[in-house]
Amino acid sequence: MSRVLELDAIEQVYGSGDAAVHALRGIDLSVESGDYVAIMGPSGSGKSTLMNLLGCLDIASSGRYSLAGHDVRELSENELARVRNQEIGFIFQSFNLVARMSALANVELPLVYGGVRRAERRRRALEALDRVGLAQRADHEPHELSGGQQQRVAIARALVTNPTLVLADEPTGNLDSASTDEILAIFDDLAQSGRTIVIITHEEHVAERAHRVLSIRDGNIASDRLTGIAAA
Repeated sequence: MSRVLELDAIEQVYGSGDAAVHALRGIDLSVESGDYVAIMGPSGSGKSTLMNLLGCLDIASSGRYSLAGHDVRELSENELARVRNQEIGFIFQSFNLVARMSALANVELPLVYGGVRRAERRRRALEALDRVGLAQRADHEPHELSGGQQQRVAIARALVTNPTLVLADEPTGNLDSASTDEILAIFDDLAQSGRTIVIITHEEHVAERAHRVLSIRDGNIASDRLTGIAAA
């Protein structure tokens, strides 16, 4: 099994001197291909900072982050943009769909930025929408979809590039319980198919659907445990 990401002694410090804030304090973490990992922690624990680093949206103050064998610190801005577009599938709490574009066009966006030809990106986008059960809503705009359906479109968009890592930030935070169950079932299916997933959540019942749960406090990993699902 290959290692998708590895963090060695990662620290993130904002400010300097007496005003310095240590958001992360020497994080060591590795995630193998096919892992389904949940990261939990209270507000201010460092979990959002960690997500930004994992998603290559920020660079650590010190330490080494390797994603799919590449040292992130050594990548140029263009290379980082390519990694964010092709290697990482992002899913956000607020869906981040473009309002006046159809579900299909929203899912196609990463492929547009990646220079994929129109016919091929349409085929792949429809395939991704079908994967999340929304192929029949391909022509609908976000305002015509429920919250759960909008999040499924966002998941399809994250999957359309066949990324190395699916990174989800509070993906059920804006959903009711029924929609949450639907979204978690999709994550279960993705995990069973071998996708590598890291999910940031503050909800225990969401975290317990993962195979492994990390708890972060005060910028440190306080615990790292397997769930009953992994043991099974």
